[in-house]
Formats: sequence, C-alpha cells, structure tokens
Amino acid sequence: MGLRAFDKKFGSALIQSLPTGPAIYLFHDTDGHVLYVGKAKNIRRRLQTYRNASRRKVHRKMRTLVREASTLEIRAQVSEREALLEENALIRRLRPPYNVDGAFAFLYPAVGIGATDAHTLLCFSTKPEAYADLPLRWFGTFRSRPRAKEAFDALVELLALIGHLSKRTQLPAHEPARGSRLVGVRQLPGALADRLTSFFAGEDCALLGALATALLAKPRARHEAARVEERLRLLDAFYETDTRKLRLAMERLGRTDTYVPQDDRDALFILARFEADPADATDD
Repeated sequence: MGLRAFDKKFGSALIQSLPTGPAIYLFHDTDGHVLYVGKAKNIRRRLQTYRNASRRKVHRKMRTLVREASTLEIRAQVSEREALLEENALIRRLRPPYNVDGAFAFLYPAVGIGATDAHTLLCFSTKPEAYADLPLRWFGTFRSRPRAKEAFDALVELLALIGHLSKRTQLPAHEPARGSRLVGVRQLPGALADRLTSFFAGEDCALLGALATALLAKPRARHEAARVEERLRLLDAFYETDTRKLRLAMERLGRTDTYVPQDDRDALFILARFEADPADATDD
C-alpha cells in the first residue's frame, strides 16, 4: 500500500499541490458514491498521513480507504469551524459507509417530562413529534441512545419503588412510536416531580438526593439496597456525561431552552467548542 498505492490512484503531485489550510476531503468509489468524509486543519499534512500509512493497525482504515476509493475530492474551507460544520452536514446527508460518528443522528433520543391530573409522565423517544399531543416538555437530544435508555430505565425502576406505575390503559391516549417508552407514575411526591426537569435540563442533580431520601422510607428499596445504589450511580454518570454537558454547550451559545433537534445537536457542540476554545478541535 503506502506511497505507491496513493500516488498511483491520486497522483504523485497531489500532496504538494494542496494548500495548508482547513478543508474537507471526500473519498469516492468507482460509481461516484462517497465512501468517507473527513476534515483537516491542514489538508496537505492530513493527506500526507494517508500517503504514508503503514501496515500498523492504527492505519488500517486509511489503507482501506485508499484501496477502495477511486477518486479523492478536496473542498477548501474558510476556517476549521466551517470545515467541521460542513463535514457534519455531509455525513448526516450522505451517511458514508466508513463514517460512524454523526451519521445516525436520527437515533439520538430525547426525554419528555410532564404531568396530568393523575400521573407524572416520562417519555423516552427518538421521535418526540409523535407525542406532540401530550403535555410533555422535552430534554435532549442525547448522542448515546444506549446510555440514555439505560438511565431512563434506571430512573423508572427507582420511581416504581416510590410511587406506582400506571397501566398502559390508564395513560393518555397516544400512538406508540417504535423504540419509544411512555410511563406514568402515580402518587409521586411533588418534590421529586419538580426535580426531574432540572435533572434532565442539566441544571442540577438534586434529584438523586431526593430519590435516595424517598427510597430510604421504602422497605423494598432497603431490601434491594445494592441494586438501588447501582441505579443511582448510573443516573449520576448520565448527568455528568450527557445532561450537564448539553446544558453547558447551550449556555455557551446563549441558549436557555432544554431541547435541540437531532439534526442540530452535533453542530451545536461544534459551535460551543469553538466558543469555548477555537483551538480545541482535532482532525478526524
């Protein structure tokens, strides 16, 4: 592979002809389909690493792209910020087979919190629009669906030890969306219900202390103390890695809302990163 394969496909003069500024690059197959989209602070230096790719495991993807690609397209950008935003937009639109991060934004979930006269409502969904008729306030979206689902299920499990889960037939009328979960909890202390929103908004994690206090009064929770503690730790980790980070990103951009649509979520973090530290981004 190495120099010979890269030069044979894309030309031995390509590297030296490139600028040293930011750009995005697209590997195309023989049919013109995009195999991979990447971005670079310095496009000449970045593609030199493809040209010099060794047989080490860390360079396997580079070697594969050079082998599978037929053409290489370079699009210069005015700044690294614009390169990142354009890369993200292309990955979402084209879903190249060798791109994973950002290609499946439609799977980013959100959590809805609301109430009726009888229930505190909690909803986990990648399709919040399907529940538009319910009195839900949405939080998210979150990038990791497995992590968000695990935290949501852990919370429901703990709330079921404190209040009473409603039967499906008792919930407000709705058309269930695939991969979603709507839960109603009855007789939930008001202090807990109020803290749910600040937790998912990433404002504070006082919910966890309130849960621990309420659970101490429940014999079944005390009997399952190890399980309860593990569920609380999981929620604490989700707050730190997901809800709090989303809140900080939104605050950096002057936003006070609690929900960002799936297609805007990654771009929001790109913009927030440059707002905090323009030198913080790295090449992919």
